[in-house]
Amino acid sequence: MRRRQRGTALACLVTAALLTATACAPPDLGPLPPRYSGPPLSADTAVSEMRSALAAEGVVVEREPSGGLGRCLERLSGRHAPETVDAALKSAFARARSEYGWQTGPDMGSRTLTLTKGNWTVTAGLPVKPAQGIQAPVVMSLMCLDGSGTPSAAGPAPSNAA
Repeated sequence: MRRRQRGTALACLVTAALLTATACAPPDLGPLPPRYSGPPLSADTAVSEMRSALAAEGVVVEREPSGGLGRCLERLSGRHAPETVDAALKSAFARARSEYGWQTGPDMGSRTLTLTKGNWTVTAGLPVKPAQGIQAPVVMSLMCLDGSGTPSAAGPAPSNAA
């Protein structure tokens, strides 16, 4: 009888240990999805779409040379009338969403606008009011990521591309 109780007790302990081990283990959900979906956008496409959205709102920016630093970074800069720059930038971002399929990006505060599309994230800060008679600076940064979330390599970009 004691032998039977030991066997049953041992079986209960093994079963309890197995149940505890499997209940505490996290489920395997497979590999994580990439940080973006769809085909990657080229730098020329991303810059062209943002420049077009800005130009439609009267904001003219120039593409600055990327410097060939091996990272996928672009920068657009220009100047605009201070009394309408905030509204023009907000309208341009809305136009990029509606006409080009950009999505609202992560919230970075009330004075920063962000958009994402494919492997690109665009940020622009709303400028502070400059001194009287000076146009407000407009600066927009574009950064692309590869599927693993690290900056991609990019070749030098011409500064006059549209």
